[in-house]
Amino acid sequence: MDTEVKLFNSSTERERYENLADLYAIIVSLENLERSFIRDSVTQSEYTTECSKLLSQYKTVSQIVNKPDLKEFAHTYKLSCAAALHRLDVGVPSTIEHETVDVSGNNVKHVAKIVQDFITVLDALNLNMLAVDKLHPLLTDLVKDLNSASFLPADYKWRSTLKDWLITLNKMKASDELDADQSRQLIFDLEKAYADFHKALDSKE
Repeated sequence: MDTEVKLFNSSTERERYENLADLYAIIVSLENLERSFIRDSVTQSEYTTECSKLLSQYKTVSQIVNKPDLKEFAHTYKLSCAAALHRLDVGVPSTIEHETVDVSGNNVKHVAKIVQDFITVLDALNLNMLAVDKLHPLLTDLVKDLNSASFLPADYKWRSTLKDWLITLNKMKASDELDADQSRQLIFDLEKAYADFHKALDSKE
């Protein structure tokens, strides 16, 4: 009864268990964050920032532990985390998934930031920066800022289109790259979105 039980017998095994512990902590933290957001215990801005950070941390850890089956992981370690599992599957914060518009802030500042976001993503693609880990944060910034633009019309469809691209990237490995067809289509969608963004601004004048 007093015999010490070791979880690992080597440094490799120890590292594996530490990585699994990190994964466990991320899932629990994300579940708590999702519930806090549902209950209005955190602001949209706070939620989006923290959720994006946890999703990024998960993407890093999941590569180390070979993209685990999250449902099996939750069952094995007796985790009740339906909200976290959904968020990890979608790969973007709820404020982006459901296109939640934040009506606060300065419109001029938003316009400048969105223009910068569009140019940054398009420049990256035109320079053949096609790796998921390079494109995902750039596209996330663009979608997040579009969602914060209360001056855009409700029928601005590109919020949804670009969100779908984010979800597509999330389901790929960080080291994966868009193929030629995907890159061409994303550039086309971004250019159309940018043009319609300017049209929306012109209609406000």
